[in-house]
Amino acid sequence: MHALRHYYAPVLLDAGENNRALSEYLGHSDPGFMLRTYTHLMPKSQDRARKAIVAAFGPAAEDGDDGAVPIAV
Repeated sequence: MHALRHYYAPVLLDAGENNRALSEYLGHSDPGFMLRTYTHLMPKSQDRARKAIVAAFGPAAEDGDDGAVPIAV
């Protein structure tokens, strides 16, 4: 059963499940504890983060074709 919990949590985290909801599913009162316990089992998270940044600021953003409205600073 313990191994099943360690499989279940990262699978749902990787799928985008809400941290607070998953913490409740697992019976943890603190979502931070749940994240500290299970996120080390998510080796693909760095790749997902990298892909998200590339998608947000990739070649289309460099061309000015991202549809974003410029913000004056």
